Amino acid sequence: MDNSNNSIQDRTKKFAVRVIKAYVELNQRNFDDAGKILSKQFLRSGTSIGANCAEAKSAQSTRDFISKYEISLKETQEFIYWCEVFIEAGLVTQNKFGQLLQEADEIARILGSSIVTLKQKLKK
Repeated sequence: MDNSNNSIQDRTKKFAVRVIKAYVELNQRNFDDAGKILSKQFLRSGTSIGANCAEAKSAQSTRDFISKYEISLKETQEFIYWCEVFIEAGLVTQNKFGQLLQEADEIARILGSSIVTLKQKLKK
């Protein structure tokens, strides 16, 4: 999926929709309590990424904007963690979550780069 022309807000919103669809598919299985809890963490972190990017658009200052992006980056790392846990626990295959993991990694790189650039501008 080529997202090079999408804003990070658009990209993370589309990502959230994919996460929701994956969550719905996951929950068509008969998970035990652990699987249900993991899937909710997966959903929360995956949708929080875009929510914080959306909040950044209304930031009160550059520092506030950076803070929202930093939260999004943390949520992205958490999302990646939960995907890896799902895979390592044998609840899903690498193939099933491979594209989501790739997209999350790309989002993390964009957010990280944006944060560094914005912090450098603040120092000037």
